[in-house]
Amino acid sequence: MNVLFEEDGAFKAGSILADNNTSLQIELPTGKRSKVKSANVLLRFASPNPAELMQRAEQAAAEIDVAFLWEVCGDAEFAFEELAAEYQGDKPGPVESAGVLMRLHSAPMYFHRKGKGRYRKAPPDILQAALAGLEKKRLQAEQVERMSGELVAGTLPAEFVPVLQQLLYKPDRNRLEAKALESACAEVHLSPAKLLARCGAFAGSHDYPFGRFLFEYFAKGTEFPAHEFTLSDYAELPLSEAQAFSIDDAQTTEIDDALSVSPRSQGGWRVGIHIAAPGLAVCPDNALGAIARERLSTVYMPGHKITMLPDAVVEAFTLSAGRICPALSLYLDVAPDLRIEGQESKLERIHIAANLRHHDIEPVFNDETLAAGDKSGLAEFPYRDELFLLWQLATVMEAGRGKPSANRAQKDYNYRIDWERDGIDPGFENPHGWVSLDERPRGSPLDMLVAEMMIAANAGWGAALRDAGIAALYRAQASGKVRMTTVAAPHDGLGVDCYAWASSPLRRYIDLINQWQLIAWLRRETPRYTAKDAEFLAALRDFELTYAAYAEFQRGMERYWCLRWLMQEKRSSVSAVVLRENLVRLEELPLVLRINSLPALDRGARVELEIGRIDLLDAEIHATYRSTLAEHGEIEDAEEDEAAQVGAEEVTETNALPSEPNPELAGNEGSASALGGSAGEG
Repeated sequence: MNVLFEEDGAFKAGSILADNNTSLQIELPTGKRSKVKSANVLLRFASPNPAELMQRAEQAAAEIDVAFLWEVCGDAEFAFEELAAEYQGDKPGPVESAGVLMRLHSAPMYFHRKGKGRYRKAPPDILQAALAGLEKKRLQAEQVERMSGELVAGTLPAEFVPVLQQLLYKPDRNRLEAKALESACAEVHLSPAKLLARCGAFAGSHDYPFGRFLFEYFAKGTEFPAHEFTLSDYAELPLSEAQAFSIDDAQTTEIDDALSVSPRSQGGWRVGIHIAAPGLAVCPDNALGAIARERLSTVYMPGHKITMLPDAVVEAFTLSAGRICPALSLYLDVAPDLRIEGQESKLERIHIAANLRHHDIEPVFNDETLAAGDKSGLAEFPYRDELFLLWQLATVMEAGRGKPSANRAQKDYNYRIDWERDGIDPGFENPHGWVSLDERPRGSPLDMLVAEMMIAANAGWGAALRDAGIAALYRAQASGKVRMTTVAAPHDGLGVDCYAWASSPLRRYIDLINQWQLIAWLRRETPRYTAKDAEFLAALRDFELTYAAYAEFQRGMERYWCLRWLMQEKRSSVSAVVLRENLVRLEELPLVLRINSLPALDRGARVELEIGRIDLLDAEIHATYRSTLAEHGEIEDAEEDEAAQVGAEEVTETNALPSEPNPELAGNEGSASALGGSAGEG
């Protein structure tokens, strides 16, 4: 005697070796013996043999139209043998019964299982819903297969266009497009970014990292939301007699700061530090304030920037030459021997007489022309006397702090991108973007004098708010750690008792907050924020996180353009200086590489590297050690520290923001200039 039984969700047939009422000893066609409970036996039969039964039953099941079977079936619960008898029209044989059982079991949408060998037909509405779902899955599978085929063939499916950013940066694996992309990537052995690039999803490799940043931080786009802004001449503010001038890079459009020098009748000078005052129009409770609160900072990158404030606001408050602009001014009363005898803060209008540019002034105002310590080496040029006095004063102020304004052994790099000129971008038909890198030593006399003036303003206003009992947001440094705080704590890196960012209100939200507090102090009004204000503390936290993210993005884009430069210049080898272990800094670029093939060399050793494959989409470069050069390179301790962390937490607008530098580059907080970015106080 043979039996058909169910085991582990599958049907099996075998011969009975022993029948113990509640259990059977069964031998399967494979020769394997198994103990089966009697309750699991569905059919007993004498012939055919078990193997033949299973084969013929599967064939019979395949020939049964399940839809017809559902139609002829009653609504009541039934046993499979009952339905087999009704389907056959007479008593079915073992093969027919087993065939019906297998067909019922294989169609759970049509027949719901109610027990061992027992079923009930699915209600019509449930069946229709299940069939619709099945058809939907079939169509989706065809769609996935079609889209995957198009990707493999190098064509971007039309369905990908509206969800392209999500597929690239945050794919939802439940979407058909994501499934198609995953399938195609597996077939051609490419990453999603490289496969989509091959299909023309973006115009150039630059669009990939830039698009990721926009997806994460500007999901709604970089356009400003609707807002109202009314120009004002702020005639109610007193007009200063000083004639101010700014000192900036040629590309700077957000001119936050300017300086002035006026002789005093009793001898000495009155030095003015003038900061743009957008806080007069951008308020915490208006639309412009909401925009600044959301963005928190201007985003800088080579060849582009995303401003914190709308262009019209920047244009209205930037300290452009030939205009009278509202400003927050700090005046230093300087004695003939360059002692600072007093200071005064004012909210006023100031006439901007000139916008001096680094490329015009530095050739005639530099370490060489100032080597004599007097004006004898200086040629005639606009504001020569004022700059010389400010440089003398800055030198005294720097010595008084006991901290240098910058690590002069390090270099700054300005990235200039010519988008109208084709560069090198393998795999893309229109490789727009020719990169030029301009190198300049950090801490030039021009940099130093502006840095010292900004330190004086930020430290002086921070102390003024502290002494007045008005809340402010400070930068503090102790044991090498820099942090934002509401407490006026010392900044060891700058050598000052407290330091409140207030000199860049057009591009940093923290500076704007501090300007609101300063304006209230000068007008003798109640300040908007207290030290424990939840909104005040939330702004501090959000700014720190966002500013760090913006800085990390900028460093990544600078690294990208360094790689583009190497490809553009067709460099097969470069020289580098060993920082430590297998870390080296290229001598021509602000780029640190990890070279696994580097032998054990002393710190400062110069080596030649062979440039291998460069992958712009992944921002990777493969370089190998070629030889050790005879000369030795110089490395500052701070440079080794920054290389160790491979990406510093701080960013200055002088070095790390090369597209639009701010000369306020004081501090030694771990510059990352050799890492494709930089850090320090700005």
